[in-house]
Amino acid sequence: MFNLVNMRLLQNDRTSRAIIRDAALRLFADHGADGVTVRQIAAAARVSPALVIRHFGSKDDLREEVDAHVVRTIEATLKVLAKKRSPTPNNLQSVVEAVVQHFPPDSAIPGYVRRLLLDGSRAGRVLFRRLFAIGQATVNELLKAGLAAPGADPRVRTAFLMANDLAVLLLRDHLRELLGVDPLSAPGMKRWAGEVLAIYSFGLGAAGAPRKTSDPQPVKSGHKTTRRGKQR
Repeated sequence: MFNLVNMRLLQNDRTSRAIIRDAALRLFADHGADGVTVRQIAAAARVSPALVIRHFGSKDDLREEVDAHVVRTIEATLKVLAKKRSPTPNNLQSVVEAVVQHFPPDSAIPGYVRRLLLDGSRAGRVLFRRLFAIGQATVNELLKAGLAAPGADPRVRTAFLMANDLAVLLLRDHLRELLGVDPLSAPGMKRWAGEVLAIYSFGLGAAGAPRKTSDPQPVKSGHKTTRRGKQR
């Protein structure tokens, strides 16, 4: 009986600890760790501030727990995705795109990763190097498949590709406002990938994917244009 009671208490303890951690994750992603108090975390988790301190000791310790949880989650996700990815011309999805698609639309993890990569923390550095290692492995697969060349400096080439990849995540909100679509949503990635693949394949001289006839561009001239772009 004693063991059963204690087992239940431990299960409840782990559950409340995870609830607090996830509430802190979302608040830190939205406002940054410095902009969030223990009371706000407790309110979001629907627990008392004392329980937060009981589980984690301090907000700094809670932040370390959140950092570690996010890094573990991303690494586990990358391992799953690595088994599914294959280097073919029709499957050149970026690591960031694959990771973001793997989470629910309301997940706080992509937003937290943005802050983690820029805050200079140890967890951010660990995650950055892990993403670079994944990028190197992906480039090596492309090399073996004859879909890429190593270049004069393979390490710089991989870093360049990763920087372009991460820029979409880091600048996501600005790109959404500019383009009128979330670049990491399904429609946004389809639109983004067409131009990226064209540039990577043929350089800036590439024409890119043709627009649909249902989305014509008006002819810039002094004449009026019809829906088909013909002059009247």
